[in-house]
Amino acid sequence: MPTLTRLTSTDLVAVMRGFRDGLRAHKERVNRLNVYPVPDGDTGTNMSLTLDSVCNGLDDVDNSDMAAVCKAVSHGALMGARGNSGVILSQVLRAIADGCKAAPPDGAGALEFAGALTKAAEAAYGAVMRPVEGTILTVTREAGDAAKEAAGTGGDLLATIEAAKTGGEESLARTPELLPVLKQAGVVDAGGAGLLLLLDAALSVVDGRPMPEAPPATDEPAFDASELAEMHGDEHNVGDLRYEVMYFLEAADETIPAFKEVWAGIGDSIVVVGGEGIWNCHIHTDDTGAAIEAALDAGRPKMIRVTDLLEQVEEERWVREAEPDEQADQTPVPTAVVAIATGEGIRRIFRSLGVQQIVAGGQSMNPSTAQILEAVEAAPADAVIVLPNNKNIIAVAEQVQALTDKTVRVVKTIGVAEGFAALMEYDPEASADENASNMTACADRVVSGEITQAVRDSEADAGVINAGDYLGISRDGIVVIADSLDAACSGLIDKLATDDHEIVTLIEGEGASAASTRRLTEWITENRPKATVEVHHGGQPLYPYLLSIE
Repeated sequence: MPTLTRLTSTDLVAVMRGFRDGLRAHKERVNRLNVYPVPDGDTGTNMSLTLDSVCNGLDDVDNSDMAAVCKAVSHGALMGARGNSGVILSQVLRAIADGCKAAPPDGAGALEFAGALTKAAEAAYGAVMRPVEGTILTVTREAGDAAKEAAGTGGDLLATIEAAKTGGEESLARTPELLPVLKQAGVVDAGGAGLLLLLDAALSVVDGRPMPEAPPATDEPAFDASELAEMHGDEHNVGDLRYEVMYFLEAADETIPAFKEVWAGIGDSIVVVGGEGIWNCHIHTDDTGAAIEAALDAGRPKMIRVTDLLEQVEEERWVREAEPDEQADQTPVPTAVVAIATGEGIRRIFRSLGVQQIVAGGQSMNPSTAQILEAVEAAPADAVIVLPNNKNIIAVAEQVQALTDKTVRVVKTIGVAEGFAALMEYDPEASADENASNMTACADRVVSGEITQAVRDSEADAGVINAGDYLGISRDGIVVIADSLDAACSGLIDKLATDDHEIVTLIEGEGASAASTRRLTEWITENRPKATVEVHHGGQPLYPYLLSIE
């Protein structure tokens, strides 16, 4: 094929799709370069999902219309950005789209491409409250500088892209010298590695070059999170903050500087991108309430997502390894149920209680609105009850009603035990409102708790917490701190179950054992003799036991 001298709208679409395909192929390689012990989702996965959103939007536009293509790229990147790396990448893509939109009618040449890449770097730096060198920011800037120099000395489009690729590769190779945690781990920056695939895609479209093949996953180093935590030190203190908060903010552009100042005081890894009234906002913080309240002062937040970063790595493994879900009976009914669930055993119980659609997710792998919407649309009913089974998923579930013609009601279950209890009142022949009322009342009567293990030193009202302690958690927070699983379980039940309670249900997860379950049932029999004990295998990660007391 002849080498192109300008990028038309059709070529830009081909670059975006080539970039998407490249990220999909190299996703695991890029993920394994992500060395931080509590990442906001894997970098390769987040970048890939961002490009999926871009390309989905391109499916609906006229590829010969540059303005329409650039608008779709910009909007898809903003709305589909996932995690810190995805939000930064979205700003890069939006700047490139703006540069191409301003190009002459015959397309973007060397000068326009170089200018777009330079503005992409400026936009990426401007979106981050505290830019860190040795990251995707550095690689974007130095690739843009190389492209600008090549175009400025008369280089054509191919030479300009080649210069950008060479400059980006050299920049990526230097990232370990700029960010010590990379050097100690023996890797380069994950986001920068992902970004270079954009230039590979451009070279493929302009000059017909093949995209680089992804190496086998075993060619990349594997890392131990505890070792990386020690490497991490004070070099990049994002890891000291527990929660990732993301949402879209509908707000006037002039309110954003003050909004950023508020966020600067409560967190780190802050990225705020967008414009013209809609902003994609990302922060790591210990104060999720303040992070959301800041949005209320500026405008209206929507599609709020809160992720517990300390638990994310382990639950990501569970979600990736989960078998495809076997759905329950899909016979049409007036009202169906969609539940969010973790663990094969828990999914099996939900199916046995009549749930028609199950969405994989939980505390740290919160499903998106789109995933819940897909399950609602697939449910065999015109009315659907959604059981979030986690407090962090309730707000996302409540967005679904506005996106479907079906009647959707969210029963605000904050745990699996409440979800099971709610289903005791589920009547597929009743209306959505009647089911929602009855199921909510039943869930509210359940006393629920959970056992997990501390991953770091901390403090709570119950006392000092050391890493490795077992924690008993109720609706009131951490109420038991113990040095053994048995002590935490019996201590939590002692606080939650009274002599009037009749049923104690134990849901076993990873970390539970037949011996610990036997000791716990014996403790209940001796100390709460009126209560009957039921045991189910849930298989949930992170929580050895979930408790339900009725």
